[in-house]
Amino acid sequence: MSRQEPISNRQADCGSVAVVIPCFRARSTIEHVLGGIGPEVGRIYVVDDGCPEHTGDWVQQICTDPRVRVLRNARNLGVGGAVKAGYLVALEEGAAIIVKLDADGQMDPKDLSRLIAPLLAGRADYAKGNRFFDIEHVRQMPGQRLFGNAVLSLMTKLSTGYWDIFDPTNGYTAITDTALKHLPLDKISDSYFFETDMLFRLNTTRAVVADVPLPARYSGEVSSLRIRVILGEFLAKHARNLLKRIVYNYYLRDMSIASIELPVGLGLSVFGFVFGGVKWMEAIGGTRPTPTGTVMLSVLPLLLGVQLLLAFLAFDIASVPRRPLGRP
Repeated sequence: MSRQEPISNRQADCGSVAVVIPCFRARSTIEHVLGGIGPEVGRIYVVDDGCPEHTGDWVQQICTDPRVRVLRNARNLGVGGAVKAGYLVALEEGAAIIVKLDADGQMDPKDLSRLIAPLLAGRADYAKGNRFFDIEHVRQMPGQRLFGNAVLSLMTKLSTGYWDIFDPTNGYTAITDTALKHLPLDKISDSYFFETDMLFRLNTTRAVVADVPLPARYSGEVSSLRIRVILGEFLAKHARNLLKRIVYNYYLRDMSIASIELPVGLGLSVFGFVFGGVKWMEAIGGTRPTPTGTVMLSVLPLLLGVQLLLAFLAFDIASVPRRPLGRP
């Protein structure tokens, strides 16, 4: 691998950017990824996550870039565990912006400057790639990934409260040191749920998240993410995070009209649905028509409850964080 150009003092002061690359079975692609990282990056942390191919050792053999440092997890912790290990070291060494870049070659290092631009400008605390902006690039995406990401994006909007983002499983991300220091890293998932759990935790700190249009590169490789396998696990974790977020934001940290709309709307909707269902079952075997008052006693609570739930949803969508925690 060729040595990169030295980083000027101006570039280092401009961002103090570090890159964390979690590695597991990435020996065939890591050299190409490292070779594409430009001079805007000051430090590169390659995290060998218990890799059976010993990717960390391979990097030390072939890499002459002085910015690269190999970190090792004693055992495989998952992509989240590997990234968090890199985050902690980057924070200790004074990085102001930390980028997470996968080792499989699907993320173009040349897009890194676009990814960190909202952070450098002070418009966001966290930036993530979005592969769905460009229709031409979407057409290149395998059908299973396209459908899976669409479903996961909808669930993520509900559980994290970031209604204005898409493609939540996109792992090309950047975060400021200010935002990262607010996060309880030990409570964030170590598995494939890592990126989504990050968004949930960022929302609880009121961090601003920016979607950056970044195309992915596919070369016919088989994804290690199996939608059928993780769907049940993701549903359970999304439900847990949704409940936590509602309790944190609407009952522990603040109270608003939405705090009343949600329980009242749920109560009325459930009552109207259950009461109407019971009376409908009774009417099936009977010969007398259901009284108008009984019908209205079912319909009115149901309609009012749905309206209150929609009002809560509108309030939640309007409450997406807009004020960054701080510039790097």
